[in-house]
Amino acid sequence: MNLVETGTEPRIDEATLREEIEQRVRRSGSSFYWAMRLMTAERRAAMYAIYAFCREVDDIADEPGEPAEKRRGLAAWRDDIAAIYDGKRPRLPLAAALVRPVAEFELPKADLLAVVDGCEMDAEDGMVRPSWVVLDLYCDRVACAVGRLSVRIFGDFTPRCLDVADHQGRALQLTNILRDVWADAQIGRLYLPDEALSAHGIDAGEPLAVLAHPALPLVCRDVAEVARNHYREARAAMADCSRSAMRPATVMLEMYHAIFQRCEATGWRPSPVPVRVPTAVKLWCALRHGLF
Repeated sequence: MNLVETGTEPRIDEATLREEIEQRVRRSGSSFYWAMRLMTAERRAAMYAIYAFCREVDDIADEPGEPAEKRRGLAAWRDDIAAIYDGKRPRLPLAAALVRPVAEFELPKADLLAVVDGCEMDAEDGMVRPSWVVLDLYCDRVACAVGRLSVRIFGDFTPRCLDVADHQGRALQLTNILRDVWADAQIGRLYLPDEALSAHGIDAGEPLAVLAHPALPLVCRDVAEVARNHYREARAAMADCSRSAMRPATVMLEMYHAIFQRCEATGWRPSPVPVRVPTAVKLWCALRHGLF
C-alpha cells in the first residue's frame, strides 16, 4: 500500500488506495462489480470500500490459522472502526478507505461491527448444523448488514430500503449457502439448519457424512423455499423505493436469482463444480435491469 510521509507519521495516499481497491474488486470477478458500475464515481468508491472491508474480514475468518490469531485480526478491525467514529486515524490501510464513506453517507457503526461479528462466527470452530435462529443471525450479520450500509450509499434512503436490505441479504446469503454446500463441507462447514436436516432423517454431525446422505437435496429444497420467499419480499419492497437509486440492488438481486435458478435446475444436488453465471449473462443483466 502506498504511503506518503508527513512528518513522523505515514499518511495513506487516498487516490492510490482507491485505485488499488477498485482493481481488487475488478479482479474478484464478483457480480458486485457489475452492479456498482451503475453508480456515480463517489458512490461507487464508497461501495468498493465496503466491498474491500467485507472481503478482508471474511478472509481473516476463512484463511488457515489459529482461532486466537483470527480473533486478533478481527479485533484490529473493531478497534479501527471505533477509531473512525471517534474521529481518529485508523491503522489498517483498508480501514482508512471507510473514513470518507462513513462521514458522507452516515453509515451506522453497528452495521460495520455486525459484519465483523458475523465473520467471527466463522472464525471459531466453523458453522456446522446451526439452528435456524443462529443461521438467521449469521445471515443478518454477513449479508443484511452489508445491505443496510449499501442502501444508504445508493441514495434516496427510505425506511422501505431497509426492508430490501434485510430480505435481499437473506435471499443472497442463502443462495450462497445452497451453491457452496459441497465446497463448505470440504473445509468442515455445514450451514444448512439443524431442524431441516433432522426433519429429513440426517443425524450426522460430520459435514462430509451429511454430503453423502441421499436426502440432502430435500434439505436444500426446504432452505431454497425460505430463500424464494425472501426474493419475493425483496422485490415487493423494491417496488416502493426509488427505481433509479436502487438499480444496483436490483442488478445484484437478479444476478443472484439467476444462480438460484441454476441450482434449482440441478435438483439441489451439491456438486464440486459450483454453479456460476457467465460474464455475458452478468453483462446482459446489468444492461437490462440497470438501464431500463
